[in-house]
Amino acid sequence: MRCLFLCVVFLMGGVAHGERLPNIIYILADDLGYGDLSCLGQTHFETPHIDRLAREGMLFTQHYSGATVCAPSRCALMTGKHTGHSVVRGNSEVVPEGQQAMPADTFTMAQMLKDAGYTTGLFGKWGLGAPGSVSEPLRMGFDRFYGYNCQRHAHHYYPYYLWDDDRRELLWGNFGMETEAYGPKLIHDEVMSFIQTNKDRPFYCFYALIQPHAEMFAPEEYMEKYRGKFLPESSYLGTDEGPDFRKFAYGSQLEGHAAFAAMVNNLDDYVGDIVVKLEELGLSEDTLIVFTSDNGPHQEAGHDPVYFDSNGPLRGFKRDLYEGGIRVPMIAWWPGQVAAGSRTDHLSAFWDVMPTVAEIAKVNVPSGLDGISFLPTLFGKLGQESHEYLYWEFHEKRGRVAIRKGSWKGVRYDVSVDPHSPLELYDLSRDIGEEHNVATEYPKVVAELDQLLAEARTVSPIQRFNFPERVKNLIRWEKAHEKKVEKK
Repeated sequence: MRCLFLCVVFLMGGVAHGERLPNIIYILADDLGYGDLSCLGQTHFETPHIDRLAREGMLFTQHYSGATVCAPSRCALMTGKHTGHSVVRGNSEVVPEGQQAMPADTFTMAQMLKDAGYTTGLFGKWGLGAPGSVSEPLRMGFDRFYGYNCQRHAHHYYPYYLWDDDRRELLWGNFGMETEAYGPKLIHDEVMSFIQTNKDRPFYCFYALIQPHAEMFAPEEYMEKYRGKFLPESSYLGTDEGPDFRKFAYGSQLEGHAAFAAMVNNLDDYVGDIVVKLEELGLSEDTLIVFTSDNGPHQEAGHDPVYFDSNGPLRGFKRDLYEGGIRVPMIAWWPGQVAAGSRTDHLSAFWDVMPTVAEIAKVNVPSGLDGISFLPTLFGKLGQESHEYLYWEFHEKRGRVAIRKGSWKGVRYDVSVDPHSPLELYDLSRDIGEEHNVATEYPKVVAELDQLLAEARTVSPIQRFNFPERVKNLIRWEKAHEKKVEKK
């Protein structure tokens, strides 16, 4: 219910230094791994502009995405609820364009900030409600939207069109085989324009980049920098013509290594542009920038995350609920408010962002959230509240759940087939790579986590996001498959 606001709350220090509310720029990379930044160990290429944010701000070393794939991760961010309570708990396609919508009365972080007096803008990828649905961006609290509504559409860097608010902007220079308009560049230009236009009022900019998600394309000036540097190359033969071209299937990339480095370089430059723009406008000390990624690194369309060590010391990739699939880099930059060069191992997740910015925007924290504000950590204050546990679920690949309580991490796979499959247990304080399953050594811990897992989720109103329904579908598929085999 959108029944709140604007009730001013007492902040824990820091944000009341000026009359205007601080701007908030939330930059969300797509499929960027924990090890893909040079400030976190990447050695094949550098990310100097993002590194600068870390050098001048706070680096979170134990921050987690909302999920291990795009849509549920974004839903957790937008609503402050983890995947055991949120409505969108997985990627679910809508024909001909878009993904599963959120209910019309969903109260989002964007709506909260709009009610607080912010001008709100979304630039990049949405994936939480098809065009014309009850949860397209302009109905979910955003004053401005430019980019891709549909995740499937966002697979393509030279799209036939982008959405300009609620209208399609046709990109005629990309029709046929042409590559005149690089989608991310058009989106970035709109971000810069939004900052310029709203320089005299508080704004919230959700910059949901598509880099470095597959397909693996970057502008030629970036490709030139890395071509031939990472041999032997990683090649991918995709779809370069026909009815599926630029509609779903990824395009071919014969220089996947060079393309990945080029894409991250391009992303990093865009971050640098934003910082320079804020400095030019005198807005640095009035703006919080948060940089993070929606999940772990992908393994598609020519990207080789093993070659780049994209998950760093962590196990797993996108679609895994091991650390490599859900632990992501996060940096908070706010000159004069967040201490330069600071680091924290505070356990936090996407559902914590909404209550944090609620405090920053001086509004009541909405009730019913799973998140906990990490504002005390940002300001270096005492009294930071901690989570009892963090929870994730994933509805593809036979179903997966995970839980973290303190240094203990529990992971259960194949839950759509067997809800009581063995729980793997890891002590992350000693085993960050989740190499040693110690479940047999700590049966009491396993029992405790099992109980919390049972309590962590509610029944989803969308049947496909309930594991028993997945079991039924799997059984139906197996029976149908057996009949086909018998006929042969």
